[in-house]
Amino acid sequence: MTALIDLVNITKYYGRFRALDDVSLQIHSGITGLLGPNGAGKTTLIKVLLGLVRTTSGHGRLLDFELGHQNREIRAHVGYMPEDDCYLHGMTGVECVQFVAQLSRFPAVEALRRAHEILDFCGLAQERYRTVETYSTGMRQKLRFAQAIVHDPPVLILDEPTSGLDPEERQVMLNRILVLARDHGKAVLLCTHILPDVQSISDAVVILARGRIQVADTMVELNRPTTPSVEVRLMGDSDRFVETIRGRGIAANLQSNGGILLQGIPDHLATHVWQAASACGVGVRSLTPSRNSLEEIFLSAVREGGSRD
Repeated sequence: MTALIDLVNITKYYGRFRALDDVSLQIHSGITGLLGPNGAGKTTLIKVLLGLVRTTSGHGRLLDFELGHQNREIRAHVGYMPEDDCYLHGMTGVECVQFVAQLSRFPAVEALRRAHEILDFCGLAQERYRTVETYSTGMRQKLRFAQAIVHDPPVLILDEPTSGLDPEERQVMLNRILVLARDHGKAVLLCTHILPDVQSISDAVVILARGRIQVADTMVELNRPTTPSVEVRLMGDSDRFVETIRGRGIAANLQSNGGILLQGIPDHLATHVWQAASACGVGVRSLTPSRNSLEEIFLSAVREGGSRD
């Protein structure tokens, strides 16, 4: 599968400070989570992709356009949602989105039509007619998202899209991103500090630390534990169940969260779990294949990154 974004040995210095260190990376369709601690180089990487800063060395492309040489074409095909506010005081929400569409060369009437259509999708109803400076934090998030997608770009770069949203609105935003990626075929680079958001919707993850790529893999591979196992949650006497399941030659350990971790291939364990539960007179509340914690992967990657040379 051809990569939509392909970076080769990208290095960027600000004076003597090395913000990106020999970054080689391929990003395909779907949703890719971009993670890293503060100062890891995420913002510089985004600016490189948008053609806003020149690289010190290395080369790359976004779609069929060469980074550093076809920046205008790149920005025409990318929807960028910045972390910070970017609106003009005195304009209403719909006027802000219409203005961005016109910057993308849509005629005024078509730009207004698209602005209303996108604001419906983003959940801004009558608020679209209010001036933007009266908006809440969550409403400004929706507005920035609408501005990023109004020109229907094939690539989206979203910087902290769920920041400032309440739990319900956060899930709605993630669902919108999923719709764009899976129903409309867009490639999404999701830059965030909220690890559960990445783990819930991403197809791949990239972790930057100290300007270097520490992890770049699919979510399926990252979730797969080294030792296959399942977590069982019961209604009833866990101690008796553990004793019974161990009698069947299966390693079982009580977890601090109340679950029971069984080692083995999930499909093979299921029959033993139901039989042992029946023998002990307990109910099985859930039987879930174990997966690695993205938080643990992230912390390990940051530690292994070491210090800058």
